[in-house]
Parts: sequence; structure tokens; C-alpha cells
Amino acid sequence: MNAEARAVTIEARVARGSNTLRRLGASLRGLAGKAIADYRMIEAGDRVMVCLSGGKDSYTLLDLLLSLQRSAPVPFELIAVNLDQKQPDFPAHVLPDYLRALGVPFHVIEQNTYSVVKRLIPEGKTLCSLCSRMRRGALYRYASENGITKIALGHHRDDIIETLFLNLFHGGRLKAMAPKYRSDDARHVIIRPLAYIPEREIARYARGREFPIIPCNLCGSQANLQRRSVKRMLAAWECEQPGRSESIFTALRNVEPVHLADTTLYDFATCPPTGGATSTS
Repeated sequence: MNAEARAVTIEARVARGSNTLRRLGASLRGLAGKAIADYRMIEAGDRVMVCLSGGKDSYTLLDLLLSLQRSAPVPFELIAVNLDQKQPDFPAHVLPDYLRALGVPFHVIEQNTYSVVKRLIPEGKTLCSLCSRMRRGALYRYASENGITKIALGHHRDDIIETLFLNLFHGGRLKAMAPKYRSDDARHVIIRPLAYIPEREIARYARGREFPIIPCNLCGSQANLQRRSVKRMLAAWECEQPGRSESIFTALRNVEPVHLADTTLYDFATCPPTGGATSTS
């Protein structure tokens, strides 16, 4: 193959890759837009804080919201906020450089939660719970002080499903993650625009967009996380029966409390559930 033919072949591959990425981006925007519409996540005049960690999920969240903002039927503001937890070797310049290049308003909160978490949690124990509480506190505080009306998080469909099984296996609760909810103190509205999007599609999109990913060295290196075990279980299920994760998520949107056993949701004492027991087997 001569040089000219090779150049044509390379251009064709690039074009195919670009078309694939465009189609994927359109699909993800559609899913995010549907989640936003279904749960009325964003309204006219909202000032939305996009929590940016440097991972694939939050990059994708910001990218999709910026795209949706340009075509949205209502005006809303976006501000990207990162919490610099002072982890060793954290590349503090990466996110500011990326956001400046995009022209996106942003703010970096500097708070040394890393040393606090490492001091309080014994070696080998899961750090996520304390780290999450401290991170949430810092973000909520910034939101309160800066007129933020919605806080956008990058949790996707797989995060929601995994949380369901974590609570089921380890907490004895039938509980997942709501696509939209109000904080315990009722002061903040939190939204998850990626709620309908599978993680594998986010990973594909992040690779195609070549986001400057920053790995989390605080909790990502812990091999004994229960979430990893659940993730492996769900991945095995999906291999055995493709579409099972989608079915589980659909079930979360089609809850029938009378066919569960929670006496706080249904008055079993005065009136038994209608329809009796049901089964798909």
C-alpha cells in the first residue's frame, strides 16, 4: 500500500471513529435529557453545581450538561466545583487547566480531608463512608454560600443498581439511589442526570473524548471494597443473561409496595394486599 492509500485509510478510520463518538454522544445526551425531564431535575433560572472529581463519570456529566445547556428550552447556569482533598501526588493543575480551556466557570475547594480520613480510619478498613460525609459537607457548604439551587452528581445506572444490592446484602434495606432528592437538612436538591446511563457507555465516551482522567488513590486502591464484589456479581449476571441490569433498574422504577412486607407502607392489619402473591416463574 502506497503512502496516499495509507493516508486515505487512516482518514477513513478517523471519520468512522468520529461518527461513532457522535452517535454515542447523541445517545447519552438523549438519556440524560430524559432523566432530567422525567424527574424535573433542572428548571428555569437554576444555578447548577456540577461536582467534578476528575473521574470519567463527572467529566461525562459536565460534558453532557454543557451540551444540553446550549439547546435547553429553559436557561440555567453551570459551575464546576472540585474538592481538592490534598491527596499525595494529586495533579492539582489538571482540572483548572481543562476547565479554563473549556471556558467553564469553576471553583476549587481546598480541604485536607485526606489526612483526617487516614488518621481516623484503621489501615485496611473502608475509607469511603467518612470520606463521603466530609466531601458532602464541604460541597453543601459551598452550595449554601454561593446561591446554588441544584447539585449535580455523576452517579450512573450501575451505581444505583450496585447500591441497591449493597443495602440489600449488608444493610438489610431495600434502598438504592434516587435520581433526585433533597438533603437531610432540606436545604439542597441533589440530582443525578446520568441515572439512565450504563457505566460501560460512559467509559466508551470518556475514552473517545480523551478526558484527562485523575485516578483516586484514596479509596480506589482498596481491594476489599464490598462494592467491587457486587460489581463483579452483576457483571457475571450480565454475561449470563444480557439485559439483566436494565431489568433490575426498570424494577426500581416500578415498585409495588403492597407486594413487599413493610408495615409502615401498607396497613396489613386492616386490609390485606389486593391480588395476592404474584410470580414470574
